[in-house]
Amino acid sequence: MKETDKAVGIIGLGSYVPDKIVTNCDLEKTVATSDQWIVERTGIKERHIAEAGMTTSDMAARAAKEALKKAGVSAEEIDLIIVATVTPDMLFPSTSCLVQDKIKAVNAAAFDLAAGCSGFVYGLVTGSQFIKAGLYKKILVIGAETLSRIVDWTDRGTCILFGDGAGAAVLSELSPGFGLLGSELGADGSGGEFLKVSAGGSAMPASQETIDTRQHFLSMHGNEVFRFATKIMGEAANRALEAAGLTSEDVDCFVPHQANIRIIQSSARRLKIPMEKVFVNVEKYGNTSAASIPIAMEEAEREGRIKDGDVVVLVGFGAGLTWASCVLKWGKGE
Repeated sequence: MKETDKAVGIIGLGSYVPDKIVTNCDLEKTVATSDQWIVERTGIKERHIAEAGMTTSDMAARAAKEALKKAGVSAEEIDLIIVATVTPDMLFPSTSCLVQDKIKAVNAAAFDLAAGCSGFVYGLVTGSQFIKAGLYKKILVIGAETLSRIVDWTDRGTCILFGDGAGAAVLSELSPGFGLLGSELGADGSGGEFLKVSAGGSAMPASQETIDTRQHFLSMHGNEVFRFATKIMGEAANRALEAAGLTSEDVDCFVPHQANIRIIQSSARRLKIPMEKVFVNVEKYGNTSAASIPIAMEEAEREGRIKDGDVVVLVGFGAGLTWASCVLKWGKGE
């Protein structure tokens, strides 16, 4: 980061997960799997699932209100809302506009961002640029997903992986030396077939046939996604650290996308970061896509795993295929 750049970072975090919990033992009753098999391969023990009628914007709004409260910022002070999601309430209007109305952020512009599980970090990097450019002062970035609505609960290969939830962060200008220090965003569209929902867009509009053939559910080539993730997570984090002029030895807390414990462990090994510096909560929530990293960050801060002055690295991968990483110096520097 150039010395003349404005320092921009997070001044408040919030999260929300639904009350309903589905355990691995619950899934044993509906698909051919077992708690032992799921835990050994993914690290997941349970996931939170939205009740009927609860939407992505509902969860996003709850997380946003908590983040605003912690930041000491009113909804009216927010200039822009970015919602990262692949499970919007509807095709349009955007989920961000629905959130704007629910939290009464009447002065905020709003747009959605679709980068899969990388979406929240994409949103942080994007939002920070508006503040650095002097266009806005306070920005709300939210990752929120209701993946249970697009999961095929008869597919044991995918239904065990995903959960619902939302996490939010308020971005603002900080004292020099704090906030976002470096980032890395990327995509490889040639891997788009590996993780997708085929129907519902212009390529395959909804029809009786798409419903009968279950094309509105998430499909995943697990082996290809796993190979991609184990390679790109470490590489993306290293490039973000290089951009910040730091190394893995400078990292105090590593917060990766919570998709699979084996992927998390692999990325930590590639970075040469000991697991005691890695925050993991995949066992409680499963893969919540764009909500994964902000939920983990909020929990890590609440538990004292992230403290003022710490160097924090975030990294995710997702549908697209995409990847995103950023390095933060935690705190406001006041």
